[in-house]
Amino acid sequence: MMEFLSLGFIQRALLTGFLLGATCAVLGIFVVLKRMAFIGVGISHAALGGVALGLVLGLPPLAAAGIFSVLVAWVIGWITRKGEVSEDTAIGVFFPTAMALGVALISISQTYRQDLMGYLFGEILSVGPGDLRGLLILTGISLGTLTLLFKEFLFLGVDEEAAKASGLPAAFLNYLLLSLLAVTIVAAMKLVGIVLVSAFLVIPAATGQALASSVRGMVAFSVMAALMAVGGGLWLSWLWDLPSGASVVLFSAVLFFVSYLVGGLRGRTQ
Repeated sequence: MMEFLSLGFIQRALLTGFLLGATCAVLGIFVVLKRMAFIGVGISHAALGGVALGLVLGLPPLAAAGIFSVLVAWVIGWITRKGEVSEDTAIGVFFPTAMALGVALISISQTYRQDLMGYLFGEILSVGPGDLRGLLILTGISLGTLTLLFKEFLFLGVDEEAAKASGLPAAFLNYLLLSLLAVTIVAAMKLVGIVLVSAFLVIPAATGQALASSVRGMVAFSVMAALMAVGGGLWLSWLWDLPSGASVVLFSAVLFFVSYLVGGLRGRTQ
C-alpha cells in the first residue's frame, strides 16, 4: 500500500478522483432527486461530438466538449420546457445525433482514433500538474455554486411546481443545473471516460440515498461513497492491472449493492 501511495502519478490520480468524485456526488444528488439520470447518460454521449470537433478543428478537446455539451443540454432544456416534446424523447433524438456526429468526424482521420480511446474509457493515470490546476478551478466553481444554491436546487428537485409558486427562478436554476452537469461530466471523462461517466455520477448518490434518512446524510454518504470508490478502484487497478475507469465504477457499484442490502436490513429491523 505504501508503494502505491508513494507513486507521483498515483497521487495525482487520487487527488483528481477525489475532486471529481466529491463534485459528482453532490451534483448526483440533484440528478437522482430530479430523475435526470438519463440526461447524464445523454450528455456524456453528446460530449463525444464536442471532443471530435475539438480534435478535427485543432481546439482543446475538453474545452470544445464542454461548450458543445452545455449548448446541447440547453437545447434539450428549452425544448422540454415548451412542453411539445417530452424530455426523454428530446434526449433520445439529440444526444445520439451528437454522438453520431462525433463518430463521423473521427472517421474522417485515422490520426485521432487513438486519442479517442482515452476519452471513451478514461486515462486518469496520465493526469499532469496542469490538469490538476484547471480541475481545482472547475470543482471550486461547481461546488461553490452547488453550496450557495443548495436549498434552491433541493426545493426544485423535490417539487418544481411549488418552487415556481414560491417565486424561485425555476427556468434559470434548471439551465444552471444543466450547465454544471454538462461541465462536470466533461471533466469526469478524464477519470472514467465517456462510456462510464454517467454511472459515476449516479451510483454514489444512489448509495447515499439507500443509507441516509435525511438530505444532509445523503450528501455525506454520497461523498464518502465516491471517495471510497476512487481510492479502492485505483488501488485494485494498480494491484491487478485493470482499466482504472472501469475499476472505479465497479467498486462504486459494489458499494451501492452493499448499501442497498444494509439499508434494507435496517428498514426491516425498525
